[in-house]
Amino acid sequence: MFSRTREDIRCVFDRDPAARTMWEVLTCYPGFHALTFHRLAHALWGAGFKWAGRLVSHISRFLTGIEIHPGATIGRRVFIDHGMGVVIGETAEIGDDCTLYHQVTLGGVSWNKGKRHPTLGKGVVVGAGAKILGPFEVGDGARIGSNSVVVKPVPPGATVVGIPARIVEDHTAARMTFDAYAVSGNLDDPLNQVLLTIGSKTEDMDGRLLDLVRRLEALEGKQQQKQEDPATRLAAAARHGD
Repeated sequence: MFSRTREDIRCVFDRDPAARTMWEVLTCYPGFHALTFHRLAHALWGAGFKWAGRLVSHISRFLTGIEIHPGATIGRRVFIDHGMGVVIGETAEIGDDCTLYHQVTLGGVSWNKGKRHPTLGKGVVVGAGAKILGPFEVGDGARIGSNSVVVKPVPPGATVVGIPARIVEDHTAARMTFDAYAVSGNLDDPLNQVLLTIGSKTEDMDGRLLDLVRRLEALEGKQQQKQEDPATRLAAAARHGD
C-alpha cells in the first residue's frame, strides 16, 4: 500500500508543475485522496461488502467532488488533476499511467447488467469535460480532446476531438488540436471548421449575388427612364414615321 502511495505522489509531481511539496500533495490534492479512498472501497466491494464499499465511495465523493464507483478497476500511477465533477462508472477500467482532468465522465449508455463502461488503455489522457460513453476500448496512448464526446473505440495513439469525437489524422494537426483544458485557439471539431468555412464562402457568394442584382435593377431603371423620356419618344416616333 505504501509503495502505491509513493507512486501516486511521484506521478503528481511528474504531471503537475504546481505541486511543490509532498505534504501539499498529501493534504491538498483531491485526485490523490479520491484514488486512496477508492482502493479501500474497491477492496470492500471485491470482498462482498457492497454497501460498505458504496459508503466509502460516497464519503469520498462528498469530500473530493470525484465520484468513482467501488466496482471500477483503476491501474497504477493514475492522476486525476483538479478532479471536480469526474464520474467513473462501475464497470469502467483505467490502465496504468492515465491522466484524467476535471469533469470527465466514463459512463454507460445502457441499463443492462454487465460491461457498460469504457476501458482505457495505458497512458491515455482525457481532457477536461470529455465524455467517454459505452463499453468499448480506448487504446494505449490515446488522447481525448477537451469537451469531446466519444461513443466508439479509439485506436492506440490516436487523438480524437469533437462531438461526436473524430480522429485527427494528421499528426501535426493532432498536436495543435488536442488541448486538455479547452484554452487553445484551435479547439473546434474538424468537421465544424469545414462547415464554418463553407458557410463563410456562401455568405460571400450571397453578398456578390445581391450586388449583381442591385446593379441589374439599376440598369433596368435607367433603361426605363430613357424609354419614358419625351425627347427619346419623339426621336423614336420620328424614326417610325420615316
